[in-house]
Amino acid sequence: MSAISAETSAAVAAPAEIPMLIGGEWRAARDVYAVRDPYRTTIVAHAPSSSLAELDAALNAAVAAKSVIAAMPAYERATLLRRAGNLLVERADRIAEIMSRETGKAIKDAKAEIVRSQDTLSLSAEEAVRIEGEHIPLDASAMGAGKICFMLRFPVGVIAGITPFNAPVNLACHKIAPAIAAGNALVLKAPPQSPGVIHELAKIFVDAGTPAGALNVLYGDIVGPALVRDPRVDFVTFTGSPRAGAQIKAASGLRRVALELGGNGVTIVHADANIADAAPVCARNSMRLAGQSCISVQTVYVHRSRYEEFVDLVVAEVRKLKLGDPLDPATDVGTLIDEAAARRVESWIAEATGGGAKVLTGGKRHGAQIEPTVIAGAKPEMKVVCDEVFGPVISLCPYDDVENVFRTVSESRFGLQTGIFTASTALAIRAVRALRTGGVIINGSSTWRTDQLAYGGVKDSGIGREGPRYAIRDMTEERMVLFNY
Repeated sequence: MSAISAETSAAVAAPAEIPMLIGGEWRAARDVYAVRDPYRTTIVAHAPSSSLAELDAALNAAVAAKSVIAAMPAYERATLLRRAGNLLVERADRIAEIMSRETGKAIKDAKAEIVRSQDTLSLSAEEAVRIEGEHIPLDASAMGAGKICFMLRFPVGVIAGITPFNAPVNLACHKIAPAIAAGNALVLKAPPQSPGVIHELAKIFVDAGTPAGALNVLYGDIVGPALVRDPRVDFVTFTGSPRAGAQIKAASGLRRVALELGGNGVTIVHADANIADAAPVCARNSMRLAGQSCISVQTVYVHRSRYEEFVDLVVAEVRKLKLGDPLDPATDVGTLIDEAAARRVESWIAEATGGGAKVLTGGKRHGAQIEPTVIAGAKPEMKVVCDEVFGPVISLCPYDDVENVFRTVSESRFGLQTGIFTASTALAIRAVRALRTGGVIINGSSTWRTDQLAYGGVKDSGIGREGPRYAIRDMTEERMVLFNY
């Protein structure tokens, strides 16, 4: 194991005291909870457990600020976001270390997330000056002839954002930056497992010049349900589990929502695929972030004629990965978010092996860590196949008829992204037409996302699309203007 620097150890040794951000002021909460490093089990921070009274204050601040942020010219909002991006780069090492301690994410992955987050901010800055309407020609009818009509876009007002722990900085940037770019105020409910990095991000936006009340940040589990029900909220954007997404949808009433939910990460490897390329991509994308990504490769259907070759290559690649201290730069796979999550994944592996599946490598738990695990012979009804594992586990399944695989994927309750490796353009087009998912990745795995794309799913995988351009479209509302001559 690589040595951790004394400077890094000192920087993360003392538990931080994290305040809330309400109306441009940092506020301490009456009640706090301890945040623990899932690898060392030591306390990393004491975070506020925000109250309903503090939620009320945050919403009032957002309502007061919405006209201020809406009145900012687009170029000023873009400049603000660029300043935030520059500050994020300057503070990247500290934020990555906090992320690694709070979530157990390998430090190399934490640093990569900061780079992506800067992209999200710069892309949002570019989109801030591209919000445009359209002209509607009315002379297609006698009633409309001689009239001029166009559509304009305006900010919705107050946005409620709720983000998860698995990519805490970048997913928060995907809520905050488009909201500001579109001229909205935001109340963000931070993930309880990673409050420190959200606090650092909030400081960046304050230091970049965000108007007081345009960004408010709360913590803990109490305020979430009340936030999405509150009539002062005009739009809800959420990333998390399908169960929580369904509750938010039910509570939101007639207000619009964007829900980025779970998936079961299917990738298809056809007989004509380049196995040497496909196997390492699938292997590494199943274990990256310890499998805690909604598009993590979870189940790979491989044509039977290539199955044995593919299995050997995947197992060999997975065995190269280093499980260890998340702060060690040599570590590839850190911890799950906590030991309870690791125990759940361990039980799902046990269910699979109890039903006849075979663990080809890995499978053991060490505290909050699960060894990178490859499973063969899993049945469709097993949780490691039909549900979202959210851990470093990949199941390899042979197939004979690709149409049956298309049907299985499309009939699944999930529909986020599916990858397919094939040399056939005809098959690729057939996959695009047949697979009912939010995205189809040709000659790539399910785990592919760049931050400017429209990202999201169908069915239990969500509603709406993320990506700055698409989030801004959701965070604005159209208004018709008619000149009646």
